[in-house]
Amino acid sequence: MIEKRLVDLETKLAYQEDTIQALNNIVFEQQKQIDQLEAACRLLIDRVGQLAAAADLQKTIDEKPPHY
Repeated sequence: MIEKRLVDLETKLAYQEDTIQALNNIVFEQQKQIDQLEAACRLLIDRVGQLAAAADLQKTIDEKPPHY
């Protein structure tokens, strides 16, 4: 009886260790994706800022003087 309980506990422990490892792998992959998305967002933010600055500069260049 005790040996059967011990085998059952060892089996459950093995399944739990496998599940924990699988979840750890998933979290690791998700963190890699998050890091990539954050880098892409930073690039987009920088690019939008550059485009906005260029648009303001172009607007200033094309503006007619106030006396016209």
